[in-house]
Order: sequence, then C-alpha cells, then structure tokens
Amino acid sequence: MSFNNLDQLYRSVIMDHYKNPRNKGALEENSVTIDMNNPTCGDRIHLTLKLNDGVVEDAKFDGEGCSISMSSASMMTQIVKGKKLDEALELADIFSKMMLGEDFDDEKYDLGDVEALQGVAKFPARIKCATLAWKAMEKGVNNEKK
Repeated sequence: MSFNNLDQLYRSVIMDHYKNPRNKGALEENSVTIDMNNPTCGDRIHLTLKLNDGVVEDAKFDGEGCSISMSSASMMTQIVKGKKLDEALELADIFSKMMLGEDFDDEKYDLGDVEALQGVAKFPARIKCATLAWKAMEKGVNNEKK
C-alpha cells in the first residue's frame, strides 16, 4: 500500500472515531473520575474508569475537543478495557513513545486503530491533543495503584 493510501486510511480511521466515538458517556458506580484539559487549545476530557481487582473493567469519556483529541480518547477507551493496570500503563507508555517518534515494542500488543495516530508525531502542536486522554488514564490508574 502506498504512503498516500495508508495516510488516507489513517485519516479515515481517525474521522470515524471522531464522528462515531466509542465509549462516550460516563460510568456512575464505583468509578474513578479524572478531568483534564489542554489550556493551549481548549480540549477537555472527563474520563471515568471502572477498576476492579487490578483490571480496567470499563472506560468511558466525555468532553470537547478537536478530532485528534476525541478520536484518541475513543481509541484509548477501547484498547484499555480488560487490561491489567500495569498493561494499561504500558500501553500509555507505548503511545507516548509513538507520539514522540521513538521506537516502541509494537509486537507485545495489537494497537489496532491506535496506530492511525502515528502521523500526529509529525505535528508537535497536536501531540498534546492526542495524549490528553492517555494522560488522564495514567493519572487515574496511578492514583488507584497508590
């Protein structure tokens, strides 16, 4: 597949998550709630996680932001569901490395749609948009682990 076709495919995946977000909403019972924003662009996220016995049982988000921010939140909630807390944190680390253009172990986990965000690394101003939901998830999981 040519670079242009791959780039177009990635854009399609991002727009699909933006227009049809997965896991949009909030969890009520026994959930960890994290609110974060990106003051430079106005993106904001309200993330709720249901954590049980060291596992992310469920994850939902709400908020406002650009297509990168909201798509990333949708993808993140999908990939962390069912993961152990350490695995969720490891996925956040992999995502952070991907955003910085660093090498990462892409064979341990199937990143699925998350790979569509690789191109964001070419636009430093947009990296904070892509990482907002992931930083919120890290904060919630790390608080739970303490």
